[in-house]
Amino acid sequence: MRRLGGVALLTAALTACSSPVPDNTLTVFAAASLKNAFTDIGERLEAAHPGLEVEFSFAGSSDLVTQLTQGAPADVFASADTRNMDRAAAAGLLDGAPVTFATNRLTIAVAAGNPKGIGSLRDLTRTDTAVVLCAAQVPCGAASRTAEQAAGVELRPVSEETSVADVLNKVISGQADAGLVYVTDVLGAGGAVSAVDIPEAAQAVNTYPIAALAESVKPALAREFVTTVTGPVGQEILRTAGFGPP
Repeated sequence: MRRLGGVALLTAALTACSSPVPDNTLTVFAAASLKNAFTDIGERLEAAHPGLEVEFSFAGSSDLVTQLTQGAPADVFASADTRNMDRAAAAGLLDGAPVTFATNRLTIAVAAGNPKGIGSLRDLTRTDTAVVLCAAQVPCGAASRTAEQAAGVELRPVSEETSVADVLNKVISGQADAGLVYVTDVLGAGGAVSAVDIPEAAQAVNTYPIAALAESVKPALAREFVTTVTGPVGQEILRTAGFGPP
């Protein structure tokens, strides 16, 4: 199984017309927060189809839609919000209606043990606290702005990232004291960070839709991947990763 990083994603988008996807590859574009769960689901599909390789491109949902509209080849798209899936639908990229398969909510990621004693969104406005957020066009960024409004605060991030994975990495590396990420990201970090739950997260729940793509060269397998995600096996994997029900 292969996973493409940022540089590889850009290269794939720029060379889509000249670099055909291998016949044994199913390409899935998925929101960065799905990395752990979808990698597991991909391995299940590979086991059911010997010789198949599920290749993932994990990034911010808005970036993925942009790449798809520019001609990047893919078979399946899973977004961390409905807005970017709607963009894909409006561009004629989907093979049928998308299906909602999970929900996710925000939490504050802080250094392990929470050394700064952060307990709320208001604490993130302290001048001695470096905060990083997702950019507004990214699903976690839109949810962060909703949470800010619900808390009646205005956060001033030291940087705005194009994916929730980048926000998490800045907290893990110590480049930031705190960042707004999904609960699934903290669970997936395996103790590298701690979580501070916030009541405002209930007002900023993200809904995740998935769809096979119209230009897929493996439409049956693309639909099978979608069915696996929405079926009992995929739902159990997603639940274990911390996702809520659709």
